Amino acid sequence: MRPVSGLRKVVTAVDEVFLELGRPVATPVRRAAVAAVIENPWAGRGVVDDLQPAVEYVAPGLGRLLAGRLIETLGGVDRVESFGKAAVVGLDGEIEHGGALIHTPYFGNVLRELVDGSSIIVFSDDRLASGESLTVPVWHKTAAATRSHYQTVPIRVPDAPRPDEIVVVAAAASGPRPNARIGDRRSDPVVRLADLEKAR
Repeated sequence: MRPVSGLRKVVTAVDEVFLELGRPVATPVRRAAVAAVIENPWAGRGVVDDLQPAVEYVAPGLGRLLAGRLIETLGGVDRVESFGKAAVVGLDGEIEHGGALIHTPYFGNVLRELVDGSSIIVFSDDRLASGESLTVPVWHKTAAATRSHYQTVPIRVPDAPRPDEIVVVAAAASGPRPNARIGDRRSDPVVRLADLEKAR
């Protein structure tokens, strides 16, 4: 595997919930986010019209790196039930720089394939100063309509992104929200605003 160009550090955040409002969780769920801090390949170059060459060079390695760390952290590919992705651009970059790295098949398809997913990968992106926290949404890796798996994974890298850096994140969870019980989109009734107004 080609080394990730401009990689400065990798940070992993993990939590595991055992009690929710004092009630034991039937199956404790582990949530993890892995962040790669890289040099922004477009920093200092002004507005770059064609982002594709750098995307093809950098993004696949990021996908492999982050997927591998997530699988290891959660205890195997079968433990990855939901996933999400994010990018945070430093203050001297464009949000489009982060989007270029995570919203193309060079990253998304690699991450999806390695964790045995098939859903579109839910995401967040932003431009932030160093040390700001990021909340990464996740949903089921093969059944995006499975509402029980809608949750978020927080991560913060205290010294990143520097103004000329990008933090690229992949997140995952080993199961649903604790004590999930609000149904599923596939079995929801049809709800229309006009019908709700009539019922008032």
